Amino acid sequence: MNTERETPGMRATVERLSAKPVVFLHTLPRWVLLVAVFALLVIGMWGNGWVGAAGLLVLLAFLTWFAYLNWPALDTSGRALRVVAMGLLAAFAVGHVVGGF
Repeated sequence: MNTERETPGMRATVERLSAKPVVFLHTLPRWVLLVAVFALLVIGMWGNGWVGAAGLLVLLAFLTWFAYLNWPALDTSGRALRVVAMGLLAAFAVGHVVGGF
């Protein structure tokens, strides 16, 4: 008996709440998301202090959200790559806040 289908857990809730935003993002032209990610990365790398950290943290939030949604379908190398990318973004954001970058 599969109890996971009877009582939705956190994953099911996140997937249900993410359905509309994911469909919306899918309807946008590909270049829009690419430009948005690039803009956040540029803001994060060139911005000083909290401005740079904010750009990187928004990018980190989206990356974490997408990684969470795709986690079951990823192999070990895909998971490791996402964890490393999230760690680097978090480290650069903290570096901006404490003045290391």
